[in-house]
Amino acid sequence: MTGHRVFVANRGEIAVRILDACARLGVETVLGASAADTDTLGARRADRTVVIGPARSTDSYLSIPTVVHAAIATGCTALHPGYGFLSEQPELARLCAENGIIFIGPTAEQLEALGDKLRARELAASLGVPLAHGGEADTLAEANALAEQIGYPVLIKAAHGGGGRGMKLVEAADELEHAWSVASSEAESAFGDGTVFLESYIRDAKHIEVQILGDAHGHRVHLGERECSVQRRYQKVIEEAPCAALSAENRRLLHESALRIADALDYVSLGTVEFLYDVDRERLSFLEVNPRVQVEHPVTEAVTGVDLVREQLLIAFGEPLSFEQADVTVSGHAIECRITAQDPDADFQPSPGRVTRWRPPATGGIRVDSHIYEGYLFPPYYDALMGKLIAFGADRAAAVEQVQRALDRFEIAGPRTNLPLLQAITAHPDFTANTVTTHWLEGMLKEAVHG
Repeated sequence: MTGHRVFVANRGEIAVRILDACARLGVETVLGASAADTDTLGARRADRTVVIGPARSTDSYLSIPTVVHAAIATGCTALHPGYGFLSEQPELARLCAENGIIFIGPTAEQLEALGDKLRARELAASLGVPLAHGGEADTLAEANALAEQIGYPVLIKAAHGGGGRGMKLVEAADELEHAWSVASSEAESAFGDGTVFLESYIRDAKHIEVQILGDAHGHRVHLGERECSVQRRYQKVIEEAPCAALSAENRRLLHESALRIADALDYVSLGTVEFLYDVDRERLSFLEVNPRVQVEHPVTEAVTGVDLVREQLLIAFGEPLSFEQADVTVSGHAIECRITAQDPDADFQPSPGRVTRWRPPATGGIRVDSHIYEGYLFPPYYDALMGKLIAFGADRAAAVEQVQRALDRFEIAGPRTNLPLLQAITAHPDFTANTVTTHWLEGMLKEAVHG
């Protein structure tokens, strides 16, 4: 595809993933990199790399004027924000539009609507999508009354945030005042808005999400679901597709609910609708919509055969979806492990440094998405993600065996990594039996420390 030049406003493995998708489409690329990232694999793969600022992300990857100016100055016609950084900022989408640059993502208005979790809850409720009990409370007295109404434990959540910040679990009434105050302060500090709300807490829940895709011609499809229950402090560690714990009835409800939300928003681009699944009650609850490509998108690609980033690019360029819902089939099972430069034995402290050995397993049924190469100096300035190992099998049992074998054969030296923890998780009887829920990993880690 000619006539387009894409500015990649991100780094790490997702920058490489986007650059590769553009290359396969014949689209020119410009990578915006910080001064600390000029020797990355992304910088080597891009047609051109420009420095957008110093290592500190607030002065480079998080500076909207700088990023847009760089895209304009390099003659780019479109901008891909990846995930994290500015990917969900309506201001970036709006500034791109004002300067004639295609923002590869939803519109600024859709990003604003989905960034407010209270508005998203209201939308889901209006569409009959299943929700956890909860709502907004403007005062502590209202919060107390609401918590008594829905019953403890409750979860206090930031209306404009994510990633676990501004989120507090409250087990009993005497904890509410302190948790309410801390959550609101954290939300104000992290997201510039201290608005929080309450939801009933589901102790034994699986995190399940639906991949959606919509074009500008009114076509919207889902590409099945993923399960992301192996989490630490609300950060996903292992993801898989499909979710093997769902009944056919709940799977149908899940997919229909996700598409109902996408249709109501007239959603354009790639997105994910997230839910919790109460294992005991076999009940779904809407969580939020993530309007961007997700870290875990490769497991969906593995079981559907759809290149999601390619589709996202083509939709942004005005192309209609190249397939319909009836064409989407899910075959086999895929599991993704996030490999990070962190030391699980030292409370997951970051472990930057020179990568002296990086040897992914040379086995079939494996995909590795990464920006790492031997000799790379892993920087201390950004997140700890080194790469993602994706294993595919004919069914879940085969995928588990495949990922165990691949983790055992993965050779990494230099920074400390979470590879031993991933090996322990995937070999654990609870994981192989598919009984883990969102708080399972925290319990496993405590058991490992205290015996």
